Amino acid sequence: MTTYEPPRPWIASYAEGVPEDLEPVTGSLIDLVQASARDYPDAPALQFFGRTTSYRELNFAIDRAAAGLRDQGVAPGDPVAIVLPNCPQHIIAFYAILRLGAVVVEHNPLYTPRELRKQFEDHGARHAIVWSKVVATIQEFPADLAVTSLVSVDVTKAMPLGTRLALRLPVAKAREARSALHARVSGTVTWESIVATAPLPVSHPKPETSDLALIQYTSGTTGTPKGAALTHRNLLSNAAQARAWVPSIVRGDGCVVYAVLPMFHAYGLTLCLTFAMSMGARLVLFPRFDPDMVLEVTKKHPATFLPLVPPIADRLLAAARAKGVSLAGTRIAISGAMALPHELVVPFEAASGGYLVEGYGLSETSPVLMANPVADNRVPGTVGLPLPGTEIRVVDPDEPTRDVAPGAPGELIVRGPQVFAEYYGKREETEKVFVDGWFRTGDIVTVDDAGFVRIVDRIKELIITGGFNVAPTEVEIALRQHPQVDDAAVVGLPSDHSGEEVVAAIVVAPGEDIDVEAVREFVRSILTAYKVPRRIFVVDELPTSLIGKVLRRQVRDALLQLTTGT
Repeated sequence: MTTYEPPRPWIASYAEGVPEDLEPVTGSLIDLVQASARDYPDAPALQFFGRTTSYRELNFAIDRAAAGLRDQGVAPGDPVAIVLPNCPQHIIAFYAILRLGAVVVEHNPLYTPRELRKQFEDHGARHAIVWSKVVATIQEFPADLAVTSLVSVDVTKAMPLGTRLALRLPVAKAREARSALHARVSGTVTWESIVATAPLPVSHPKPETSDLALIQYTSGTTGTPKGAALTHRNLLSNAAQARAWVPSIVRGDGCVVYAVLPMFHAYGLTLCLTFAMSMGARLVLFPRFDPDMVLEVTKKHPATFLPLVPPIADRLLAAARAKGVSLAGTRIAISGAMALPHELVVPFEAASGGYLVEGYGLSETSPVLMANPVADNRVPGTVGLPLPGTEIRVVDPDEPTRDVAPGAPGELIVRGPQVFAEYYGKREETEKVFVDGWFRTGDIVTVDDAGFVRIVDRIKELIITGGFNVAPTEVEIALRQHPQVDDAAVVGLPSDHSGEEVVAAIVVAPGEDIDVEAVREFVRSILTAYKVPRRIFVVDELPTSLIGKVLRRQVRDALLQLTTGT
């Protein structure tokens, strides 16, 4: 039996120097940092509020943290939760867990207790490395979810001494800043005690290429947590594909990468945690996106590589103009997670003198599947070309084994070394998204003669707002818990600022009056802020199918008509 090999017209559109395919990867993610520490021991690996950590120091800290975690009982194959913002401790913890052959589970530290609990129920981790601001939430989990080894992290301890002292000044602004970054905790193991251990012996076994490395959660349409199980091979391959896509950027040659995207998100994780480390780059860490902080760094160390989403590019450009700070030297900005407006690309590239190109991916694909060439032949409005070694087909969504005619819209299915094999502990969910070994993305696309891919629709009803996925069902469940809400439908409507915004239509319980702002606050107590509906419309009834299922597409069309007249 021969394997079907679809045509690959996109190869001819690759930028100069980009290979058609890549050699299969070997080793593990640990090798990325160790190779950079060997080749560039004194080069800055991390920069946090001006304080730098060399690759030699980073590698040593990883070995010590690995030994400390081993002493806490972390063993090969164990899931270990990370609940941290972008900070040096995050990178050290990530690689220390992997050094032991254990499995990283990333979490959004801004999630509500309910959202975090659902993920812990799914993966069952008994070890966690947690931001001090979130420790109390983890400690309040019920006994059946109790974390036996809870490591607390004070992110301010990674800052320069001067910054730490400034945070302790007896003035309101300093107290407010410190309160936003740190909380007092008790009953935990401190991060400092973990990294005070003697380094792990070199002889300690490393993970294999095929071993599970990461559980990356993605919002399904039901809102039930689904962890994409990504191996060392998946993540190594995606980092190698990213390096191959930008042959003009030389490894170790003063490369600077900005971590303005959260590293708990697949996009920020791969481009900052793995790609940057493999390049021997200076990774500048921002605990949250602050245009002023970014511009301050830009003055001295412009970004060679800047992963972002359109709202960040827009805010950064506006702040640069307002403050008279030049973005010159920003070589390659890559935008993902939502559509990139061409009217943003032109002024951004004029200000930076570099490129701003759009890419595309999913948590299940490590996450990058395709990107526009970093060259003059990129095509605005498309998500670019499949990366080297990535294969795509466009199929009939109702008959996914049948390809549609060239240029016709259909569901994008993919395969490649970066594509995951399963959802963690969810065989049935996994089987639903694969057809003959090809992963079904749920996105409707067209592919032109040159191989450029354009997203035209989405089968899945996920809402993508500001680069984050929101499952309508999860928000609807929260809305229906409000005593005055009889029923609810949640959809995404176009937004100039965030791509889409979460909008709800609700039916009020009989005989009740309702305050929609109070409803929004109620949902905010259950779900993290970006999932809370920006607008709520009260309607008499919701359209349903013959079996009573709410027809969200009809709701969306009606709300579009109401808000835009189209």
